[in-house]
Amino acid sequence: MVEPEDDREPGSVRIVLADDHVVVRSALRMLLEAEPEFEVVSEAGDAEEAARKVRGHHPQVLVLDVNMPGGSGLAAVPKIREESPETQIVVLTMQSEPAFAREAMQAGALGYVLKEAADAELVQAVRMAAAGETYLQPELGARLAAEPAAGAPDDLSERELEVLRLIALGHTNSEIAEQLYLSVRTVESHRAHIQQKLRLTTRSELVRYALERGLVET
Repeated sequence: MVEPEDDREPGSVRIVLADDHVVVRSALRMLLEAEPEFEVVSEAGDAEEAARKVRGHHPQVLVLDVNMPGGSGLAAVPKIREESPETQIVVLTMQSEPAFAREAMQAGALGYVLKEAADAELVQAVRMAAAGETYLQPELGARLAAEPAAGAPDDLSERELEVLRLIALGHTNSEIAEQLYLSVRTVESHRAHIQQKLRLTTRSELVRYALERGLVET
């Protein structure tokens, strides 16, 4: 018997999809697998099953609806990350409150997408999570950006705090430079100083630091 050819790329992103609605999962699977580098390897209907599927398949990304039967999926995030640290988590939810987004990121999620915007944003969020980058739904990012910073911890200057907040909200160096009327080189310098002072090396670590210190508030 001739096996069907697999047109997935060798470095495809393996995904587990968790949502309690079969119709929603079907639509999300179609959306994700329209991308040649994405492969949905399994589906789950609740957080416990999602954890089992992650243990069994070790995907690069888990897309997790946090409002499912059997308790909040958000509570499962730290455990899943501990059991499968190579699996990044993208939260998919109806919860549009910035406080909930911050809680999800603090729990260990790398992505946060509202279901109403899934068609436009889930693919990007999964791609960024697979690369170890944070994705925060832009509408929430704008609301978080309107809040004042909570002081200058760890000897960060006010300008460094501004840069750190914008990094945490997902802006690139060029976007930060434009917003703060600085050169890209100056932003890169500020970013290097921030990383040196905080002894952090990745953008994900900077985002978590900003969230934990309340630099992006609700």
